[in-house]
Amino acid sequence: MFRWTLHGDGRSVAPDAIVRPEERLAWPLTIGIGAQHVIAMFGATFLVPLLTGFPPSTTLLFSGIGTLLFLVITRNRVPSYLGSSFAFIAPITASTQADSMGAALGGVMLTGLLLAALGLLVQKVGTAWIGVLMPPVVMGSIVALIGLNLVPTTYRDNFSQAPLTATLTLIAIILCTALFRGMLGRVSVLVGVVVGYVIAVVRGEVDFTPVREAAWFGLPEFHHPEFSLGLLPIFLPVIVVLLAENVGHVTSVGTMTDRNLDHMVGRTLTADGVATALSATFGGSPTTTYGENIGVMSATRVYSTAAYWVAGLVAIGLSLSPKIGAVINTIPPGVLGGVTFVLYGLIAIVGFRMWVDGGVDFSRPRNQMTAGVALVIAIADLHWEVGGFAFTGIALGTVAALAIYHLMRQLGRLTGTETVSEPAEIVEPSREG
Repeated sequence: MFRWTLHGDGRSVAPDAIVRPEERLAWPLTIGIGAQHVIAMFGATFLVPLLTGFPPSTTLLFSGIGTLLFLVITRNRVPSYLGSSFAFIAPITASTQADSMGAALGGVMLTGLLLAALGLLVQKVGTAWIGVLMPPVVMGSIVALIGLNLVPTTYRDNFSQAPLTATLTLIAIILCTALFRGMLGRVSVLVGVVVGYVIAVVRGEVDFTPVREAAWFGLPEFHHPEFSLGLLPIFLPVIVVLLAENVGHVTSVGTMTDRNLDHMVGRTLTADGVATALSATFGGSPTTTYGENIGVMSATRVYSTAAYWVAGLVAIGLSLSPKIGAVINTIPPGVLGGVTFVLYGLIAIVGFRMWVDGGVDFSRPRNQMTAGVALVIAIADLHWEVGGFAFTGIALGTVAALAIYHLMRQLGRLTGTETVSEPAEIVEPSREG
């Protein structure tokens, strides 16, 4: 488990070479690359607890622990850092408003256990059935509607509270993305948070009292889940997003390391599910693989799992400083509003990209109705309560996408109008989150 072959002289990587998962560079370089992964994930990992009210330090702790669990369960064959999952923001927010943080943690925990069970199923039967159940038009619609469903809430709770700060934060992210390449361009969200934070400080929107009062060292605050089965339907659509993210991550790593890792999809799903459930048990945010992982690995050409062990340990070490968590908690609504406008839009774009990459033909009525009805339901955020269960726009939109697609497909076969098969594949999302 902890044996890596030294790559070359351990100090450099040839232009046409890569450091494979079972290899490593010299430890000083490996430690530096591992810390870089944490930095690349830092902004996005902390945004989820900020938006949901979960404690940031607890999230960082279980982000690190979850990463180490992921490496153990995947037998050190799939390099990945587990950051906070943006797909959970809407159901967590809805659950907290309807009940409490404990109820939201319970929903996250059950979803994690279901994802882990799905991973065990995939490990037994393979992934072919996923493409049949959720072809690109369905999966793309579900991913897109999650992002679009979140926008009205963040406008009301964040953007509108400080429109100027939010707008300048948004502009900073756009300019950073447009002007810079490499790592700086990849962490444009983090740069936007820093720029927006400075603007907020100048405008007197930040209260540093909690930072001064926080200790430098100490354990994070812990919370425990409560279970309300009536809220579970709100969380179920998230499994679709996590499924796409994990499959995309495994496919990307396999392509870049020139090896077939499809057999590892079941293990990655199980690992992600276990890490999410464990995090929720103590009050941390749900976890997932991240596009930033792919970006850092692509930039450095280092896929060594040793770097991810370092990243996990660095995250755990940082989580043991309450002062860091206090600093993160001082980020004001205006900054969050500007950042989330970008992130939620990008979630929707990931879904649209799935349509493009999957070759979805929108001249066909079945695809039009599947996407159109699902998106409108999510944007309107329809609610339906029945038998103690609460269905929100995301859950109802997901059910609509699946039901409309398969119903119209079967009716088309019965009437003889079904002539072309829909492409059945899962395409890689660009990020979370």
